[in-house]
Amino acid sequence: MSGVLEVRPGDSAQKRLYVYNRSVLTPERYAELWEIERDWVVRLAAEHEERAPRFGFRIELIDALHDLLAKEQANPSGDERFLAEEATLDQFKTVVAEFAVDGLVESQSHIGILRRLPAKARMAVLRVLIDEFGCGNDDMEHSRLYRELVTELGMPADLEHYVDRAGDASFAYVNLFHWLADRAPAPEYFLGAYAYFEASVLYAFKPFAAAAKRLGVRNDRYYTEHLYIDSFHSKQMQTAIRALGEHREVDLAKVWAGVTLTSAVIAEATEAAVDRARKVPA
Repeated sequence: MSGVLEVRPGDSAQKRLYVYNRSVLTPERYAELWEIERDWVVRLAAEHEERAPRFGFRIELIDALHDLLAKEQANPSGDERFLAEEATLDQFKTVVAEFAVDGLVESQSHIGILRRLPAKARMAVLRVLIDEFGCGNDDMEHSRLYRELVTELGMPADLEHYVDRAGDASFAYVNLFHWLADRAPAPEYFLGAYAYFEASVLYAFKPFAAAAKRLGVRNDRYYTEHLYIDSFHSKQMQTAIRALGEHREVDLAKVWAGVTLTSAVIAEATEAAVDRARKVPA
């Protein structure tokens, strides 16, 4: 994964944005990055914020988050059932390949949020990120776990291979967090997004873990690790929101926009990945 990613003629906006997020940019390319985000995520975030309930208190937002998570968990999609119960090994490998643009660089898109938060909120987020990076243990870094997964499946472990092949929805999944962490106009968007994400993984990764077990994949720790540790993570993200509120007034509409925007982008990425997998002969 040491190669330099490059933009090529004909690359989609999402692919270009993914490469730009991992590059040192010229002023011209930085301007293009802003233009892509303006036409995509800035517009979407504004729409989600406009639709957000007018919460009076933080606890109302947390209750709404729990309700959303409960509804999603109680109503798994057909794509999730297909992955858990039906996908062949080749179809599973297709899904793994789609999400490799995230898994092989797990949480690197989140780092920028740390400098934007007051101390207590920053420490809560950092406690989550420390786990994502394996607490300094090379063998437990989540990107390392993903490399072990793709290696067992007989797939390349270099990021460039997947960047050349991934679909736009997979790129958007990662690009969203770069914007949330680095360029969203307020950190509330990121805190809402990450509070949702860390809680939703507790059920969203179950179909992946089930598929890996059913197919006899040994290196499934990337999925199973998330199924127990993210309970702690979700509580830390709620702590971060509360800590920001101790520092200044929190814009709860922006927090909720982060929640719903992230839910939508992840659902689109999963649907696109499984749709590609379904086209692989069983």
